[in-house]
Amino acid sequence: MKKILFVFVLCFGFQKAQSQVLMSLIFGDKLNSPNIEFGLEGGANFSTITNQPGADYRTGFNLGFYFDFNLKNPSWIFNTGVIVKSSMGANGLPVYSLNDEKLDATFSEGSVERKISYFNVPFMIKYKFDNNIYVKAGTQLGLLSSAVDIFRQDYNGADAEYKNKIRDKIHVIDAGLAFGAGYRFKTKNGLNLGLQYYYGLVPLLKGDNSPNQFNRSLYITAGLPIGKGKAAKKAAEKKKLEEKETLPNN
Repeated sequence: MKKILFVFVLCFGFQKAQSQVLMSLIFGDKLNSPNIEFGLEGGANFSTITNQPGADYRTGFNLGFYFDFNLKNPSWIFNTGVIVKSSMGANGLPVYSLNDEKLDATFSEGSVERKISYFNVPFMIKYKFDNNIYVKAGTQLGLLSSAVDIFRQDYNGADAEYKNKIRDKIHVIDAGLAFGAGYRFKTKNGLNLGLQYYYGLVPLLKGDNSPNQFNRSLYITAGLPIGKGKAAKKAAEKKKLEEKETLPNN
């Protein structure tokens, strides 16, 4: 358990997904056991913001790690982890004043992409059927990493872009409901393919007069245990050695 907490702290401190992958490869076999599965998970997500005029779905990518803890009944699993690289937001937002005449004139006919990045932590209960299909439901908490509005417009034949940082206008903590389904392939590595939907319940913007806007996101993910085969081999060798030691000497 100390090793699990150690990796959680380290991965929360890294903002680059490459660091998380490296840590996973180093500690993967040490974190897997008969009742715990540790692995990498990533894919694409399609997010939007409710009650935001003009908001269209924004395509992003996610990457993180997961833990599956087997409960007493082998069909029931507690699922958690950290989505280290995860961005939400929306496309197609109308432009607004940047309090700069030149910038306002440049992007007056353009559009805005809102990109909000979080460290997301799901807490879910998963039920696995005999045919390897599973369903899961629970909650997800998010810690704000960065938020920016990207202004874009074709200006005099060139693509103009301006990034306006809006982190101070977004709530630091996001939380909501999460539910999904997937399939675990009957292979040696145990590849998982899944769908997960996030339904945000915390208003996105700060301020009492701000509209009640919420995050929504659909995740398409693939998960792969790291070091599970190596961990199983070590466990088998240990058991074999223990059985050998208990045999009477000739």
